[in-house]
Amino acid sequence: MKYILCFSFLFLLSNTIQAQNVAVFDNYSSLKKEILSDKNTIYVVNFWATWCGPCVKELPRFEQLNSENKNIKVVLVSLDFKNTLESKLKPFLKKKNIKSEVVLLTDTDYNSWLPQVDKEWSGSIPATLIIKNGQQFFAEKIFSSYTELNQYVNKFTN
Repeated sequence: MKYILCFSFLFLLSNTIQAQNVAVFDNYSSLKKEILSDKNTIYVVNFWATWCGPCVKELPRFEQLNSENKNIKVVLVSLDFKNTLESKLKPFLKKKNIKSEVVLLTDTDYNSWLPQVDKEWSGSIPATLIIKNGQQFFAEKIFSSYTELNQYVNKFTN
């Protein structure tokens, strides 16, 4: 019985340790400076939210890209509401076993930060930004397959 309790405790502890840590940014400039500023890194940034069906459907493709392409860094920028971080976002990440880096952007001054991503971005999600050597490549669309996403990323990163 003692071993069962010990095992159960360790199992619960390991699940707690595995919970995704999510940095919260109140403005896009801070996110860009702290997360997307390494000039030697190629970033694939996906803007999404748990309440966006197409976004959720697309996430496994970014997870696969993250696990298979070690030349890039995938950053999932959640646009969920700040008050749902603990109740919705973190449980979602744990349930879906998301391994990519996830940050929460709560900047509601869309007119100031959307043009920093792309001047033509309407604000709809999912949307994907590739940053390589200071250049930005943007797609305001859902990638219907991993192959389509991978080809798009490779077009700008190889």
